[in-house]
Amino acid sequence: MFKKILIANRGEIALRIIRTCREMGIKTVAVYSTADKESLHVRFADEAVCIGPPSSKQSYLNIPSIISAAEITNADAIHPGYGFLSENAEFSRICEDYGIKFIGASAEQINQMGDKATAKATMIKAGVPVIPGSKGLLSSVEEGIKIANQIGYPVIIKATAGGGGRGMRIIREDAEFQKMWDDAKMESGAAFGNDGLYLEKFVEEPRHIEIQIVGDQFGKVCHLSERDCSIQRRHQKLVEETPSPVVSPELRERMGQAAIAGAAAIKYEGAGTVEFLVDKNGDFYFMEMNTRIQVEHPITEEVTDFDLIKEQIKVAAGIPISGQNYTPKMFSMECRINAEDPKNGFRPSPGTITQMHLPGGHGVRVDSHVYAGYTIPPNYDSMIAKLIVTARSREEVIVRMKRALQEFFIQGVKTTIPFHLKLMEDEQFRSGKFTTAFLDTFDFSDL
Repeated sequence: MFKKILIANRGEIALRIIRTCREMGIKTVAVYSTADKESLHVRFADEAVCIGPPSSKQSYLNIPSIISAAEITNADAIHPGYGFLSENAEFSRICEDYGIKFIGASAEQINQMGDKATAKATMIKAGVPVIPGSKGLLSSVEEGIKIANQIGYPVIIKATAGGGGRGMRIIREDAEFQKMWDDAKMESGAAFGNDGLYLEKFVEEPRHIEIQIVGDQFGKVCHLSERDCSIQRRHQKLVEETPSPVVSPELRERMGQAAIAGAAAIKYEGAGTVEFLVDKNGDFYFMEMNTRIQVEHPITEEVTDFDLIKEQIKVAAGIPISGQNYTPKMFSMECRINAEDPKNGFRPSPGTITQMHLPGGHGVRVDSHVYAGYTIPPNYDSMIAKLIVTARSREEVIVRMKRALQEFFIQGVKTTIPFHLKLMEDEQFRSGKFTTAFLDTFDFSDL
């Protein structure tokens, strides 16, 4: 087992990893930018190393500085958390070159799943259902129009190196193709340094369902059921829950086996998720694979009583997984608490938290790195906490979540708490009958 793990991340996920390491008797090293010197992950780690100024490029994305911090502290492993360098194949490879274990996927696995066209081809070969579309990258508008007419409109073009909804355009007729093509190529080139595009059939009225999987160094893969991530705004998730209101035991089994087949095809090591779109008929299609821990992993932990961070560390240390597939024993939901103003287009709201009170009680968990007096920097993602509640039914979860949100008090900055409170009272949401387009018609004006 590792003696010391450096955490190449910040905020709540860094603190989450520190907690598991402490329980496992593993020393931790926090890295931080000058903007994060007062963050709790810096205070709670055994050691802390400043790696640069506030800019992510000069700190949390600065591979030489992170490797140097690992070397001077004698860390024998690096946990990348999510975001930043967690799916960076070069970083995984450099860690291996320096004899430091990267707690995550190998460079080869990241490359296979990071390029979406390659990932799709891999899944087809593994027998995983995929959305009809181009076999690889599109070479021209004319090729795209030809494929669109073969599979039928609407279609969607996507950046092969994309994420977060960037480089994506929905096209409903031939006449729209050229403009959407030009816009998507420009956006994806600027955002990712890669303007390659591929095309898929646009699935209407979809649910976004992901399967949590874990694979070890011996070729075993198991799944830990699904999470429903359909409540999202501009492809950014706001609420996640498990089990999904629309996934039957039979569908869960089929999706779980498909996720295992896809992960096994690349001999996947570590925790990851295979993400699917499920249409109104209950058919599911592979969308992408995330080769890292997810923001929403706590709800899976709550319903399976399974520490996913601990499993990541054990797998990286060469310990086999049990190979057991898990099914939910309870119901759990996560609300992302962001420092944003939902009444004004979710405008970021950095600043100093003057007062704060966290909710508690049975079935309530809060993962957060902030506190009263903490100044939220404007340089990073605006998520400041995750509120997770667990109960014996979805109805109880919603009631408990509403109660916990009413107790969650943050003053000094705007947060998404008012949005989540209104959502918990929305009849369509409570019914479980919604799609990824649900928030397109949601009324934010009276928050």
